[in-house]
Amino acid sequence: MPSTTPAPCAPDDVRRIACIGAGVIGGGWAAHFLARGYDVTAWDPASDAERKLRRLVAAAWPALEQTGPVAGASPDRLTVAPTLAEAVADADFVQESAPEKLELKRSLLAQLAAATRPGVVIASSTSGYPMTDMQTGAAGPDAACRMVVGHPFNPPYLIPLVEVVGGERTDPAAVEWAARFYGLAGKSVITMDRELPGFIANRLQEALWREALHMVASGEATVADIDASITEGPGLRWAFMGPCLTFALAGGEGGMAHMLDHFGPSLKSPWTRLAAPELDRALRDAMVDGCAAAAGGRTYADLVAERDQGVLDVLRATGRLGGPR
Repeated sequence: MPSTTPAPCAPDDVRRIACIGAGVIGGGWAAHFLARGYDVTAWDPASDAERKLRRLVAAAWPALEQTGPVAGASPDRLTVAPTLAEAVADADFVQESAPEKLELKRSLLAQLAAATRPGVVIASSTSGYPMTDMQTGAAGPDAACRMVVGHPFNPPYLIPLVEVVGGERTDPAAVEWAARFYGLAGKSVITMDRELPGFIANRLQEALWREALHMVASGEATVADIDASITEGPGLRWAFMGPCLTFALAGGEGGMAHMLDHFGPSLKSPWTRLAAPELDRALRDAMVDGCAAAAGGRTYADLVAERDQGVLDVLRATGRLGGPR
């Protein structure tokens, strides 16, 4: 649907950000935005919210100093407002990070739409709710259309990823504005084409987590076994190369096409409790074409060298290059 009111400023003109909710995620967002040189106004209904928030920012700051804060960045640019309305009164962007309770999110987003200036984009840090389900309480022509999901990973001040997606009533221009803003604010942005409960990264995490729980419950593996299987195995590669390109290299010079043709039948094996999709021609082609695009012109030899150096770098950074600790 078209916007009824333009955003009050362009993404690169944002100066003040309101962080609504000052827990682990909201406080992490506040620390990130402060390190990027923004003024931040926070609000949280808890009586000890300000004390906890300032302690969180202070604890995060030494790490942030190693990332190279922009000129003028300072924890002193944090203000804690006594009311929600005061927190968002002058905000150019709002990041909501309330507890993961749907009715609370609905009510809070409706309040934010009423209290913010017309056109201000409001992003939710929800871990899994679709925006369509959260924006139902928003009233008026300039309300739900500017609400988006801006899902971070903990801690938001160090993990680059943010997943951005709108709801059924969201103006696509608001999604585009938010994605542009997050990129300028130093985040690595995935702009999703459609809503999906849990988004992308959480669904992948959850699949791994559920299988881990199954193995522990069945006595098939210990917690220590499971953690070591990732930190000493595929996790070393995932730090810089995702599962798709990693599997493509398993196909040798034939890439993903050879990997799927060779290992595709193992999808029918009981390696996980998840049901496997049918590996039809459309899925095979989508994976092959997607890996070719992700390779970006790099040859098999280029990717192998990149993978090997990446593993060496991770092992060196974690003190494991010379062997077991």
